[in-house]
Amino acid sequence: MENSPDTKRMRDLVELLNKARKAYYADSEEIMDNFTYDRLYDELEALEKATGVVFSDSPTVQVGYEVTSSLPKVTHESPMLSLDKTKERDVLKEFIGSRKTLLSWKMDGLTIVLTYRNGSLYQAVTRGNGTVGEVITANARVFKGLPFRVPDGREIILRGEAYISYTDFERINAGIEDVDAKYKNPRNLCSGSVRQLDSAVTASRNVRFKAFTLVKADGVDFGNSVENQMKWLESLGFDVVEYKAVTAENLDTVMDDFAARISSNDFPSDGLVAVYDDIEYGRSLGRTAKFPRNAMAFKWADEEMETTLKEVEWSPSRTGLLNPVAIFEPVELEGTSVSRASLHNVSVLRQLKLGIGDRIKVYKANMIIPQISENLTCSGNLPIPDTCPACGGPTYLAEENNVQTLICVNPDCPAKAIKSYALFVSRDAMNMEGLSESTLEKFMAHGLIKSFGDIYRLKEHRDTIVSLEGFGEKSFRKLTDAVEASKDTDMARLLYSMGIPNIGLSGAKLIVRELGNDPEVLKNASMDQLTAIDGIGEVIAASYTDWWQSETNRKNFDEVLSFVRLPKEAAEHPAQTPLAGLTFVITGSVAHFANRSELKNFIEEHGGRVTDSVSKNTDYLINNDVTSGSSKNKKARSLGVKIISEEDFLALAES
Repeated sequence: MENSPDTKRMRDLVELLNKARKAYYADSEEIMDNFTYDRLYDELEALEKATGVVFSDSPTVQVGYEVTSSLPKVTHESPMLSLDKTKERDVLKEFIGSRKTLLSWKMDGLTIVLTYRNGSLYQAVTRGNGTVGEVITANARVFKGLPFRVPDGREIILRGEAYISYTDFERINAGIEDVDAKYKNPRNLCSGSVRQLDSAVTASRNVRFKAFTLVKADGVDFGNSVENQMKWLESLGFDVVEYKAVTAENLDTVMDDFAARISSNDFPSDGLVAVYDDIEYGRSLGRTAKFPRNAMAFKWADEEMETTLKEVEWSPSRTGLLNPVAIFEPVELEGTSVSRASLHNVSVLRQLKLGIGDRIKVYKANMIIPQISENLTCSGNLPIPDTCPACGGPTYLAEENNVQTLICVNPDCPAKAIKSYALFVSRDAMNMEGLSESTLEKFMAHGLIKSFGDIYRLKEHRDTIVSLEGFGEKSFRKLTDAVEASKDTDMARLLYSMGIPNIGLSGAKLIVRELGNDPEVLKNASMDQLTAIDGIGEVIAASYTDWWQSETNRKNFDEVLSFVRLPKEAAEHPAQTPLAGLTFVITGSVAHFANRSELKNFIEEHGGRVTDSVSKNTDYLINNDVTSGSSKNKKARSLGVKIISEEDFLALAES
């Protein structure tokens, strides 16, 4: 039996699935999509049933994965088990029968256990391996949908899902210029955000929370009903996952309603969860080694279509990374026509053994994102280009963490230039509405743009532009109006628009606020000057100073500077307000402002400065929980930094 083909295949599957689980749970990475994982998991489970053999490290008998980060770890009061799952409605109907059952979204984020004591959030812990999780209490305090205090002093333990909305996912990815550095899905982004060592990063990413299970609340009579528990959690201020009461009779109707809303939801979900409403009955059923018997997960059976691979397009980024995109014969999936799917990197392309003309199966992950699930012919004849399709320059294969990527090494590649120009005209930079990448490509192809300064000279090429396809007199006027309006800007936006590596808009603001508007000072800033700025470390400072060593970069900057209209120094700080020159750090939730960003903007508009971490240069830490034992409060006290509430801050601002 040990050497049979079945057991050999099982060992291979265990190794492969465990590698994927470690990447998913411990490293916040995804080396295998959910569809492939489920397919291989089901194959392993079927082989285990057929052979009677189950290896000790099989994922069918393990929950989660061992945590490896530097966050503190604790043991859960009760084990966090997985749920048994099905993709068949009939199986779910049989499970439900005539019993009242709550059907809710199966959120695709990171499961968190919360403990409240004496009316305040005492501890937040990730699921981890189901027995031991990571303590992320400071980060949980900035989750949206999670109250810091509740109107009940008893010990309350509940579970829920931390997640990031599609809107925030797209916003965050849009700010990442390197395509390969972009997050593949909201779940990966959420996992990394929740497990940050700095809660300011978590807060900036708008992590949200929905409660889905009450574990403990001694002394409360819930009438033996899970639904009453959910309503009670809502009354305490929690966002709870949407649920509907069902039996087998109305299950189809309710499931159809859930399914119809997937494409319009702003949150990621990968199925539904059914749990018996009768608490005592559910407890009486007990559990298996891995699953509780009172609940079952339903995973959407992804709609797959077979099609033919036509080509692989290599899409270049500003950094030179060439990203493979599969182009195939269009198919209808979940009500829309699909003809493209990202392959992410060379490693994924090779794993699929792709070749032009191959018959492939495609689906939409979570009914949203097009993916290739399987290659039916596996010709493997697709060559990896040794020249860049945009410039003809040489490419090379880079490998990091066992992932291969293709890089164009030509520093003058026009594709890199297009991405640089796209950043230059973007909303947070020079804000030239109407100058899309395709429009920039047209202008560059006609020799109209060879430098940033040429964009300001586009009005000199009226006859050429109005003759281009898709352009006319009206489009030309709209374009030149946008270019003219962009001249009224500030130095921080101008710095950011240059595309200096590692310098985002917030970093540019920090540098300008500290060093001022003088171009010569900014061009010749030293490492010591930069690293003395809170929020600017050695890596960012080195990127900044290295960039200015290039005469071409200096020339581009000076050329743009000759066109723009910067406010005078005095205009940036119109009045000597009580906040002028003071440095603040903001932590925790706010009440008088819509969010912490609004408070930050208020401080900056009144001449103050906001940084992410407490240091000897911090004047005030704003925290409505002045007496808390948070890490920032502790650091502030150790450095003698005054901790003030919002009320104290408003009094200071008005003094």
